[in-house]
Amino acid sequence: MSFDDLPLMGAVGPLVGRDRDLELVSGFLAHTGFSGALLLRGDPGVGKTVVLDALARSAADTGTCVLRIAGVQFEADVSYAALNQAFLPLRDVLDTLDGTHREALRVALGFGAGQPPERLVVLNAALALLQAAAARSPVLIIVDDLPWVDRASAAVFGFVARRLSGTRIRFLAAMRPGADSFFESGGLPTYELPPLDTESATRLIDARFPHLARQVRRRVLHTAQGNPLALLELPRALRASQRAALETLPAVLPLGQRLQSLFMSRVRGLPTATRKLLLLAALEGSGEIGVLCGAAREWDGSTGLEDLAPAEHDQLVRVDEDSRRLVFRHPLIRSAVVEAATSSNRRAAHRALAQVLSGRPESRAWHLGEATIEPDEQVAARLEEAAHRILGRGDAVAAIAALTRAADLSPLGADRARRLAEAAYIGAEATGALRSASELLENARRADPDHGRSLHSAAATVQLLLNGDGDVTTAHRLLVGAIEEGTHGYDAGNAALIDALHLLSLLCIYGARAELWAPFHAALARLRPAPPALLSVLGQLYSDPARTGPATLRRFDRIIDGITDETDPARIVRVGTAAVYTDRLSALRAPSWRVVRQGRNGGPVRRHLGVLLHLGLDGYHTGSWDEAIELADEGLALCTDSGYSFFSWYFHFSKGLVSASRGDIDTALMLADRMTDWASPRGLRSIVQYAHHVRVLTHGATGDFEAVFRHADAISPAGSLEPYAQPSVWVFFDLVESALRTGRQAEARAHVRAVRASTVEALSPRLALLAVGAAGLVAEDDEVAERFFNEALSAPGADEWPFDRARVQLARGERLRRAGAVSEAEGPLRSAHGTFRRLGARPWTARAVRELRAVGSKVADTNDLRGTELTPREREIAELAASGLTNKQIAERFFISPRTVGAHLYQIYPKLGVASRAALRDALTADPARHAP
Repeated sequence: MSFDDLPLMGAVGPLVGRDRDLELVSGFLAHTGFSGALLLRGDPGVGKTVVLDALARSAADTGTCVLRIAGVQFEADVSYAALNQAFLPLRDVLDTLDGTHREALRVALGFGAGQPPERLVVLNAALALLQAAAARSPVLIIVDDLPWVDRASAAVFGFVARRLSGTRIRFLAAMRPGADSFFESGGLPTYELPPLDTESATRLIDARFPHLARQVRRRVLHTAQGNPLALLELPRALRASQRAALETLPAVLPLGQRLQSLFMSRVRGLPTATRKLLLLAALEGSGEIGVLCGAAREWDGSTGLEDLAPAEHDQLVRVDEDSRRLVFRHPLIRSAVVEAATSSNRRAAHRALAQVLSGRPESRAWHLGEATIEPDEQVAARLEEAAHRILGRGDAVAAIAALTRAADLSPLGADRARRLAEAAYIGAEATGALRSASELLENARRADPDHGRSLHSAAATVQLLLNGDGDVTTAHRLLVGAIEEGTHGYDAGNAALIDALHLLSLLCIYGARAELWAPFHAALARLRPAPPALLSVLGQLYSDPARTGPATLRRFDRIIDGITDETDPARIVRVGTAAVYTDRLSALRAPSWRVVRQGRNGGPVRRHLGVLLHLGLDGYHTGSWDEAIELADEGLALCTDSGYSFFSWYFHFSKGLVSASRGDIDTALMLADRMTDWASPRGLRSIVQYAHHVRVLTHGATGDFEAVFRHADAISPAGSLEPYAQPSVWVFFDLVESALRTGRQAEARAHVRAVRASTVEALSPRLALLAVGAAGLVAEDDEVAERFFNEALSAPGADEWPFDRARVQLARGERLRRAGAVSEAEGPLRSAHGTFRRLGARPWTARAVRELRAVGSKVADTNDLRGTELTPREREIAELAASGLTNKQIAERFFISPRTVGAHLYQIYPKLGVASRAALRDALTADPARHAP
């Protein structure tokens, strides 16, 4: 056996992200031209020991004799202590040496008594022993914690390491950079063990802490900087509420016991003045030299920049001369500095920093808050002001922390309650910290029992109610009561009042009843000097979108024009909400994606959910259906992780639209049923209407126009576009088409008259396309119908809505074919077919194919898979589905996910020429030979 037989160790043990390092080190050891010795350097906690363990196991598996030595601090003064560890397994080989070498080693290692041997004799005896052992099998010497090896053993190892070329002996030792050692390492090759890369660090922390909140994981990853021990220890040092992001993380993460033992000893050995400078730098964060010098003078007047020298010498920090900033060599050193300091020194450092940061009000407020022990209204007020500025930038978690600290320092119970209630509102409204919001509310009530009807308390309670039992009526009554009884004087500049009214508008939207909207409009009318433009626009668009006047739309367009550079996530979401029924969501894509990225990095969850819905709906209407599904899946996972269960319906709806349009009938109906079953008992009328919308598309895909009419009519009866029924402006084309196909010509024409008498066409080019197209559907004269279709399809902006445009083209082609204009029909039919096929809208593709064939056009329908044999797995799944098993039950049998079962069925249906699970049994028995495996 030789070192050439060592495996490259791509999967040794449970190591994550070390394949390349193990491969490189193994390659060094196996290389015939290699000197035979290698030093492994790396920071504390980087994983040197586990890498050595993996290499040792791998070498032992190939028949190599592995000699393990671990340097121990308390044995550093015991001569030959490490050599004793190394040679214990070779006692039988020791007897084969000549007498001089054998006796020298016996005495040196403590195996026998006698005169201390000469050093050179011991060195040569050790090399002779290793050569004798290597005659039997390759030998690998592994030394961990080399700096703690005693002087005598270090000399032997240094002697041996330089004499291994051409032998079957290898030497591998580990040490950290900058560590003093008796071992003479000069001239020996070194491999620097790097931190884990970002992907590997993420895999490690996800494997060990799968339920760690995303924003906490991000913070741990940033602090650990790829250090494996830190990745494992930092989460353990946090409280459960902190790991779940239910409590704000400290500015500097605490170290676990193992990390403390590695890093704090280095800090505690520094002079007092040096530790003061490091503490100021750790708490200040940016490392600006000017700030540190000023704060040091404020602290004691004697500490100066020259006191950094010991920390620089020990490679704990460095000064970047270009930026004039002090930089910690690793974030864990910063944590160790803070933990090594006494509480009084931390407060003194915060106080000194607050004095020199007068030009940075937010930083100064935070430092004052940390330096203050007893209640202080002046400091509390500074923190409250800082919280409002921070919230305007979208950092809701930091705003909650500032408000909570302000409450702690508030002398009066009323002020304490007010600040806690606002923190609770932000937590419930933005961050997803619903449980901690509930605790903050309870603390506010204890501080001031009369504060329970405040706007922030009521708004926070509403969010808790919605994400609890979802009772919109109770939530509405509570919020209206707080608004009507408030002391705000209906001042339009009162931020808490405007926030409450925006929340009230959402409750009205969800409930979709006139009696819910009445208090909202009454409050809006009382605002002085005037209601905010966005609130007015939103109220009009959602209470009665079909009668939104041009003045309202002009106001909204001015709002849209100013949204591109908006940084407040709440305003971006609110503008997006108003943009839904005016089809202006594309104008918000850039700011919405900023909020998504912010949310993925731990930003406000509630805002993240809002823009995911808006981007998904825009993706559906503009033809980015895969993106819409991905965003819906992200939203559903986020609802589950964050506790915002109420908002799952957002993504059931957007996913249902795509599923129905693609012909995934079972999925679409399941999502619609889920929405209805959840919303009906809670009085959430609009969500029931959205479920009807999904069913409208689903039954349109199967050609069941009686069902299409029934569900569209349930949203708003034929011949009317009722207030408080927002989806009515999205399904009118379906209602008209289904009415015509089911013999309800009068209802179809009445509905077109209602649409054209409304302001629907002014809302957006997409709705104008559909409104004029619907007029073409009901026109009695073919020439008039053609004029309507031509007007609809040639209107500016019609190309931006591919699915809707293709549906109007299909309707035009069908009308032309029925009128006998066969050659004229082929153009719009072929255009519609191409669009449907590109989108994956299989049912509509099939309709277009039938129409094209009816006009004598040859078309290869790539979506028509009828006649294609089922694979064995597809046949098994089809038979189980036909027998009545659910996707989940089928998945359990094959050890796959329900989603994978759904994907199989998606391929099975077109092969069998069916559109739903109900038709599977007949299709399978119709021609069993064709589908047999």
